[in-house]
Amino acid sequence: MSTYTVGYIIGSLSKESINRTLSKALIRLAPPRLTFTEIPIKDLPLYNHDYDADYPPEGRALKAAITAVDALLFVTPEYNRSIPGALKNAIDWASRPWGDNSFTLKPSAVIGASPGKIGTAIAQLSLRSVLGYCNSPQMTSPEAYIQFHPDVFTPDGEVLDDSTKRFLTRFMADFAVFIDSVHGVVPQLG
Repeated sequence: MSTYTVGYIIGSLSKESINRTLSKALIRLAPPRLTFTEIPIKDLPLYNHDYDADYPPEGRALKAAITAVDALLFVTPEYNRSIPGALKNAIDWASRPWGDNSFTLKPSAVIGASPGKIGTAIAQLSLRSVLGYCNSPQMTSPEAYIQFHPDVFTPDGEVLDDSTKRFLTRFMADFAVFIDSVHGVVPQLG
């Protein structure tokens, strides 16, 4: 079995984000053949076309970080029935300039946590649409809308509820298999 480096992007900029806690849990429960590196998005200026001729260092660093990984894991909240603005801004940076889309054929998965039962469903739908346009193959099943309870997740990402732990472990195992399948089919990635 191959080993892969997975870049993870957290849609929330908050240090106390429940999605940051979820990302820690996912890393703990992932198969050992996956290693993880966070791809930060908080320092990016707002994207505009004027930068296309000369990307600032933050934009170049984002594109280089995405290029350096084998797959992407998006862990995001839902803001106003969509994806957070900071996440959309990062996607705009990474997919530009025209013809230099960092997401092309990069396998991805989407997950999110919310206090509500399906609070990230619309955000995930929006994100999947954008990633589809950006030509990023997506693991579409299982869908994962995680209801966050502080008594289920410790701040360092330990999962205390057995059924949640089993589900997240399976999600990450399925993601590893999905990465295998994309890398096996797409010659330039394999």
